Amino acid sequence: MHTRSPVLLSGLLAIGLALSGCMAPRVVATGDESFSDPLEDTNRAIFSFNQEVDRNVLVPVAQAYRTVVPPPAQESLRDFLRNLNHPVIFANDVLQGQPELAANTLGRFVVNTTFGVGGMFDVASRIGIPYHTTDLGVTLATWGFDSGPYLVLPVLGPSNVRDTVGMIGDSFADPGGQVAASYHKYYASLGRTVAEGIDTRSRNIESLADIERTSLDYYATIRSLYGQRRAAQIRHENTNLPNPGLGAGGDTAGPAIIYSAPPR
Repeated sequence: MHTRSPVLLSGLLAIGLALSGCMAPRVVATGDESFSDPLEDTNRAIFSFNQEVDRNVLVPVAQAYRTVVPPPAQESLRDFLRNLNHPVIFANDVLQGQPELAANTLGRFVVNTTFGVGGMFDVASRIGIPYHTTDLGVTLATWGFDSGPYLVLPVLGPSNVRDTVGMIGDSFADPGGQVAASYHKYYASLGRTVAEGIDTRSRNIESLADIERTSLDYYATIRSLYGQRRAAQIRHENTNLPNPGLGAGGDTAGPAIIYSAPPR
């Protein structure tokens, strides 16, 4: 099963990291937010497309979600999604050489899965085990890989070569996605992705609307916001900056797409 996945993943990682090394200035592991945008014209075109999708689809759906689903249910869904992501977060904590954070993540997963009814309730936070998120993009930055050129991904939003490779790698590593693929339950992965996107967008409606209203160049502002937010995550710092996209570095840090090859 999944015999093609490791080969494909290795190829994607190699290509992505080669591009990041060849096309971008050096970004150090401390989380320097400097980056290049040689594809700005293309990125702006995709950004305009994303704005149309956001205004006509994502925001209305997110607003309906906030109206229809009671706040306690929203919180339980968010806790459940975060709990599903703990195995990938734990793996990246280990790869980053962060034993304390790894122990924190493992403790949260055990506590919330058992006493939190499968992760529906964040019992761990209530007993003093705080939530944190990380991903393979942060791990690659910690290892010293360049960010590569800035990218705007269709629907998912701001990214760069390193974070896009990391998002794909995390998708392969995600146990939930692997289980869904093994049983041909691709709708489960799709449902999880949609739920994460709606939840993330619903919590950033007002903040991003304010930024768009007050920005002279909304594209440049979002680009800067993404860089600052990712830099803080790479330094393992808490940040109150709104999430400007649905891809890597999201609040739930889940895989945006499950790329596992179907089982033979």
